[in-house]
Amino acid sequence: MSQEKVTRELRGSSNIITINRAGARNAVDPETATALEAAFTAGEQDEAVAVHVLTGSDGHFCAGADLKAVASDQGFSRTAPMGPSWLELTKPSIAAVEGHAVAGGLELSVLCDLRIAGRSAVFGVYCRRWGVPLIDGGTVRLPRLIGQSRAMDMILTGRPVGAEEAMSFGLANRVVDDGTALDAALELAEQLAQFPQTCMRNDRLSVLKQWGLPIEEALQFETDIGAASLRAGAAAGAARFADGKGRSGDFRDI
Repeated sequence: MSQEKVTRELRGSSNIITINRAGARNAVDPETATALEAAFTAGEQDEAVAVHVLTGSDGHFCAGADLKAVASDQGFSRTAPMGPSWLELTKPSIAAVEGHAVAGGLELSVLCDLRIAGRSAVFGVYCRRWGVPLIDGGTVRLPRLIGQSRAMDMILTGRPVGAEEAMSFGLANRVVDDGTALDAALELAEQLAQFPQTCMRNDRLSVLKQWGLPIEEALQFETDIGAASLRAGAAAGAARFADGKGRSGDFRDI
């Protein structure tokens, strides 16, 4: 029986999506791309899921598109070759990065809202060497995350960026011991799952929407969606605070 190229597991409130092509450093061929999109879509539709967690098997995150498949034109999508890159996710997402997240793998990592990196993780636009472009959000999401100057450095040179440097300019959000990125991502995911979900998802949506709006429209959208969050349960949260929960910034007792 052939091995699944992508596995999906519900653990707690986390939709764990694992690229499972370790022999190819988890490079993505067309079948894998389709499976990745399906795994994210399934998690979006699953009410038990609060957070998506994307990772790779056997100490690799993702080496990008499978260049053997690219060379033979094996039917990659012309809009989103890596699979999920055009999805508009409604739930937070975390990339647990061990090893290399390069080329399309870098693009998958920046599709996610947050990135947890093992100490020896490496990010980079390695496809620069082969004339393979960034067409899964890399030229869009990377500058928005780390600024145009740093993104341009990575995109033009293709140089490797280690975890500590990635942390210094916001590409990595946490750096952890090698082999623990997934555990750290799941711990963070469960923390996010404990918060009132409507408010958190609406605040997240406002952050994403504001990029394409003039300031007045962005502020109006924030106000409108914030009002929806207030209607959805802020009174209950305020009552818990009034009862003594979460005093002095305590997030452990909410």
